Amino acid sequence: MLETGIRQVRVALAMVLGRPFNVRVVERLVDDALATLHEFGEPGDDVNQLIEGPFADPDDRRDLQTRALQRTARRLARRSPFYRERFAAAGVDPGKLTPETLRTVPVTVKHDLVTRKRDFLCGTPQIITQTTGTTGSPAQVWLSRYEIELWPALIALSMLLRGEVRPGDCMQINLSSRATAAVQEDIDMLRLAGAASRVVGQVPPDESLDHLLDDGGAVPTILNGYPSYIGQLVTAARRRGLGPGDFTLRALYVGGETFSPTLAEAARATFGVEEINDTYGVTELLPVGGRTCGHRHLHIDPNMGYAEVLDLESGEAAEPGALGTLTVTPYFPYRECMPVLRYDTRDVVRALPENLDCELAAVPAVSEILGKESRLLRTGDGIVTPREVVETLDALPGVDWPVRHRVRVADGRLHLTVVAPHLVSGDVVGAFAGRGLDVTAEIVDLDEPEARALCPLRCDLREETFVRGAA
Repeated sequence: MLETGIRQVRVALAMVLGRPFNVRVVERLVDDALATLHEFGEPGDDVNQLIEGPFADPDDRRDLQTRALQRTARRLARRSPFYRERFAAAGVDPGKLTPETLRTVPVTVKHDLVTRKRDFLCGTPQIITQTTGTTGSPAQVWLSRYEIELWPALIALSMLLRGEVRPGDCMQINLSSRATAAVQEDIDMLRLAGAASRVVGQVPPDESLDHLLDDGGAVPTILNGYPSYIGQLVTAARRRGLGPGDFTLRALYVGGETFSPTLAEAARATFGVEEINDTYGVTELLPVGGRTCGHRHLHIDPNMGYAEVLDLESGEAAEPGALGTLTVTPYFPYRECMPVLRYDTRDVVRALPENLDCELAAVPAVSEILGKESRLLRTGDGIVTPREVVETLDALPGVDWPVRHRVRVADGRLHLTVVAPHLVSGDVVGAFAGRGLDVTAEIVDLDEPEARALCPLRCDLREETFVRGAA
C-alpha cells in the first residue's frame, strides 16, 4: 500500500507541475488497480480521485490552466519554428500566456500541418501516422516513443477505474487500419488492463459478424467502430436474423461520425449491449478526448488540454447557446512530439453554460459534435447542421443504416437526395417538417458503388479479403 501511495503522489506531482511522466510508474499504477479489483472488486476512492485529476476542482482549474498553457507555450517557442513565428507576430510572451491572452494567438488549422509539418516537430518521432482523410487532405502526425507508451497507460488506468474495461474483456476493433495511432493505442491499453483485442478492421460486415459470433479463444465483449460501419453491422445482423442472444457484447464504443439516438437504440437492441460510449478523438489532438454523458453533452478532459468554442461569425469566445468551432490546445507533458496550440478542428458545437445538471457536471462540456463547419447548411430559416439531417433520416421507418444521402441548399430550402428505394419523398418531407424544416426530397435506388460516390462515409475505408469472395 505504501508503494502504491508513493506512485500516486509521483503521478499527481507530474500532473500538477507539468513534468514528464515516468511511464513505468503509471504502468505500475495500472497493476495496482488490477490487484485492487481482483481483491476487493472495486477501486479505492483515493485512486479514483487521482484519475479525476487536479483540474476537476473548479476553484483550482484557473491557476492550473494558466500554468499549463505557459509551460506548453514556452516549449513551443523554444522548439517549433511555426509557433516561434506565431508568438512573435502576435506580440505574445509565451511565459505570460493566460486563457485571455491566448485568444490573441491565431488558430492553427489542418492546412498548417499539411504544408509545414516539419516546423511543428518538437521531439524524436517513433511512429508517423496520418489522419484518415475522410474530411479533407490527410495530415501526417508524428508520435514519440514516450507518447506511444504513456497514452495507453493513462487510458488503461482511467478505464479500469471507471469500469469501462475489465480484466478478461476482449475488444473487437473495427477501425480503419489507416487509423494507426488509435488502433495501436487500443491494443496497448487492453494489454495493460489484462484484456484482449481482436483487430478485425473494416472488412465486409458479414465477416465482422462472424468474428463477433466466434467463440474460439477470447470472445468479444466490447465492440469499437465508426457509426456508419456499426450501422452496416446492425443492418447485416438483422438481415441474418441475429439478435442479442447470439452475441456476448456488453459495451459499444463509437466515434468519428454522427451516431444518432435511433441507431444507438437499434445497436442496443440488436447486440444486447448494456452501455454505449460515444467518444470524441482527433489524431492531431491525442491524447485529449471527450466523453458523451447521458444528457448528450460532450465533456472534454481538462487535465490534458484546454478547449475553446470560437463563434462562427466573430471568431471570439462563443456565448452559451451559440454555435462555434471546437478549438483545443493539448498540454505538455501529455503531448510532446508534434504538439499544436489552438488547433481549430472545424468541428461545430454549441457552447454550453458552466453549471450543468448531468453525471459529468464537474468536467467542462460542449454540445455533441454537430458536423464540420464546411458542411453547415445555411437556409432561409437559419443554419441546419449535418447532425440534424442524419438524425432525421436515421429515424425513418424501415431504413437500412447508414442512410446514404446528399443535401444542398437552393432558394433558401434544403434539397435532399436519399438512397432508400422503399420510401417515398413524402416520408422524408414529413419527417423534416416535424422538425420545423422545409425540404424537398428525391428518392433514388443506387447500387453500392453509386451510393458510395453520392455520400462517402468512414465505412467506405473498406479492407477487402478473400473470404466470401470479398463481397
